[in-house]
Amino acid sequence: MNSEVAGDVTVPGARDMQNPLMQTIEALAKEKGIEAETIITAIEDAVLTASRKYYKTTENMKTRFNPETGQVDLFAIKHIVSDVEDPSTQISLKDAQELYGGEAEVDMEIEFPKRTDVLGRIAAQTAKQVIFQKVREAERENIFAEYNQRVGEVISSTVKRFENGDLVVEIGRVEAALPRKEQSRAESYTPGERIRAVIKGVNRGAKGPQIVLSRTDPALLIKLFEQEVPEIYDGTVIIRGAVREAGDRAKVAVYSRERDVDPVGACVGMKGTRVQAIIRELRGEKIDIVEWSDDPVLFVTNALSPAKVQRVSIVDEADRVMEVVVEDKQLSLAIGKKGQNVRLAAKLTGWRIDIKSEEEKRREVEAQFGALELGDGAEGDAPAADANGEPADTSEPAVDADAPIQTADTGDEQP
Repeated sequence: MNSEVAGDVTVPGARDMQNPLMQTIEALAKEKGIEAETIITAIEDAVLTASRKYYKTTENMKTRFNPETGQVDLFAIKHIVSDVEDPSTQISLKDAQELYGGEAEVDMEIEFPKRTDVLGRIAAQTAKQVIFQKVREAERENIFAEYNQRVGEVISSTVKRFENGDLVVEIGRVEAALPRKEQSRAESYTPGERIRAVIKGVNRGAKGPQIVLSRTDPALLIKLFEQEVPEIYDGTVIIRGAVREAGDRAKVAVYSRERDVDPVGACVGMKGTRVQAIIRELRGEKIDIVEWSDDPVLFVTNALSPAKVQRVSIVDEADRVMEVVVEDKQLSLAIGKKGQNVRLAAKLTGWRIDIKSEEEKRREVEAQFGALELGDGAEGDAPAADANGEPADTSEPAVDADAPIQTADTGDEQP
């Protein structure tokens, strides 16, 4: 296309061959993924721009691509009027009828052909630049429209290079960005490595649309489960929520539409094969799969897995606050490393969760009863005594939630 447009706008040689320009247009359209009509319109606009520069006239000019000859025809448009005020854009009815006979009427337009073979090299170069610009704009618009519709979809990409901590990856012929904040801290990448990521958004920029990918978005986890678990793909099992702290832990709430299908078992797979495939993709991120319930108490109980809950009570339904009591040895497991387990459970369920050990709850209840007894008893009553008649020592050491405790399942130190 370059050689045919650069030398002459009228495409020399197009008459001798079987319209090589149309072949070039179709090949370019296929390569760039745009319509041939878009390129033809760009050629017409380019010749029009070059013609206006060359003729330097106020005439109303118009171009039309001729697919048979491969030429772009140029016309000066004149409006038929009763009284001519601007001869460059208007023609009298009398003159028009002399040219076209009685068919000419007021308000009609007449096309006067103009030469394009005199535009010269500079004008042709200008036309070439306009064509490339129009094609580039059309290509960018197509990329934006295509990927903007695919937001939330998981795609495979190849790591190309690093830019200030951000990753630039290739999706086919298109480049996309994986910003540092969208990368899991447990992962590292090398050029040429293939990674899967979710399309988070598409931004319009001066250099064209920028496709933003993410490896930390919960949507990636959901899509991976859809790909690995047939029951989720066909709608038998539904994911009702997913939360992540990328690189560390994730929780997924699932629900089965059929009684005979265990939603958690379906996601775990035979000997854990399904969930293990997802864990490998996420580079070792731990995943808790819990059963969703419309009963908030049961849902919170499930969400705190792998910790075992003794009892749950709703403290404030309006503000969505719950109190959870666990065995003393389960407290660190329920809270999780740096509060991670309870934090993810709260995000998943939408409830604020206050976790207490049985010992803490017992002391709290004793303190409340003690306050009631002091309020009801006579002034100067003796303090409660133990079985030997000595004053009872009620000051018990508090549970230090920040002390490191070994968990039963992972062996990790918990706060």
